[in-house]
Amino acid sequence: MELKEYELAGIETIARGVCWREGKLLLCRAKGGKTTYLPGGHIEFGETGRQALLREIEEELGVKAEAGAFLGVVENQFEQHGKPHAEINLVYELKIPVAAKVAAQEDWIEFEWRDPAALGDLLPVDFRVLREDAPTCLFRP
Repeated sequence: MELKEYELAGIETIARGVCWREGKLLLCRAKGGKTTYLPGGHIEFGETGRQALLREIEEELGVKAEAGAFLGVVENQFEQHGKPHAEINLVYELKIPVAAKVAAQEDWIEFEWRDPAALGDLLPVDFRVLREDAPTCLFRP
């Protein structure tokens, strides 16, 4: 299997979005996967976090969105392909037009709207900690 350059680096920088609709949080998961995560993706060389988030949302959902306020940084360490790995997640408010249909445009992922009380499988775990402990409570609609 050929790995992308950012996977070889050992540390990935990712832009993620917090998007609320009718009191539910938009989450993503790999089809067949057990865990969910905030939508977004890898920041490519020369992009800002906001630019990467908007590009990823357009690629994955097929909609033009707006990146709002910067909400914080969440670090995550894990094992990938048998080796230690890390990611730095830049988290932004994400605004998707209400009229936009939220449906995956790529075969390997799916999206769902989730009640904030049911975020048990959300990774990284620090996203859940921020939801409960952040002074601004960034995970509250």
